[in-house]
Amino acid sequence: MEGFKKIVDKVGYPRFIIGGFLFILCVIAAMLAIPIPGLIGDILTRVGMNGILVLAMVPAIQAGVGLNFALPLGIVCGLIGALVSIEFKLSGFTGFFTALIVAIPLAAIVGYFYGQMLNRIKGQEMTVGTYVGFSAVSAMCIFWLLAPFRSPELIWAYGGTGLRVTVSLESSIDKILNGFLSFNVAGIQVPTGLLGFFGICCLAVWLFSKTKSGVIMNAAGANEKFATATGINVNKQRILGVTLSTVLGAIGIIVYSQSFGFLQLYNAPLYSALPAVAAVLIGGASIKKATITHVIIGTFLFQALLVVSLPVINILADGSMSEVIRIIISNGIILYALTRETGGDLA
Repeated sequence: MEGFKKIVDKVGYPRFIIGGFLFILCVIAAMLAIPIPGLIGDILTRVGMNGILVLAMVPAIQAGVGLNFALPLGIVCGLIGALVSIEFKLSGFTGFFTALIVAIPLAAIVGYFYGQMLNRIKGQEMTVGTYVGFSAVSAMCIFWLLAPFRSPELIWAYGGTGLRVTVSLESSIDKILNGFLSFNVAGIQVPTGLLGFFGICCLAVWLFSKTKSGVIMNAAGANEKFATATGINVNKQRILGVTLSTVLGAIGIIVYSQSFGFLQLYNAPLYSALPAVAAVLIGGASIKKATITHVIIGTFLFQALLVVSLPVINILADGSMSEVIRIIISNGIILYALTRETGGDLA
């Protein structure tokens, strides 16, 4: 019994409970003859398409800012980059990298000024971040209506003004990463390019944390008073962390959208921060500590639970309440994650 308790303490109660629930769902799925290889393939795809948005939480936490509830700031920058790519009729990897080239500097500028603002309201970053995220999305709703885009794929048909709510990526960057070097093994479709790009971003963040700048940023976030006493400019490091987080948010939404097949404008970015926050917390992070391991584990658990629960519920509920129950489960995961300060010692 003592050994079991040690394992649970090491893994963390949130991960242990959610992992156990996921295991039960997988057993039920197998009993209902739901194709397991298909579920595994879907999980891999969703991990790749959502992982970078979760990764965006890491620099902000390491810099001492906490969970970045203003993730929509980076997301709208990424959406602008993708829209520019479509406007100029770019497709394939040309369109994908053009979107990144436009989005990254824009997100860096936005992140810099947002970091400056957070330095003026220390201690209230997450509350203010939530408000800023909602405000930015609301302001962008006006921009989407007035944006000077002219491509028929972007604007309303029949001479309407403004951008569509949902923009198809079929003729531009649809699943460009998903299909790159993908292969099938035992019925499992492995999106090599998608997972590889996520891995590259994780490696880049990890390598940065090992550089002199990364170590200084981590030191500033770990103990502000000690860092200040050693001559570290804490405010500068906080801005750096927020800027990196915003840039990763912009990259993340481009990767997510190319995998999803659509850009979702207007109010859609409102619903991006909470799942990312929940995933990193489930993975074992806290508001003061986050690692790449937390990102990978949390993203896998969160997305796997959603992927497996939907077909199981569809069969058990005969499809009548499946979407309602799926929303309840996903929001329940988010609520549970937000009530956990820490998720265990595994790192």
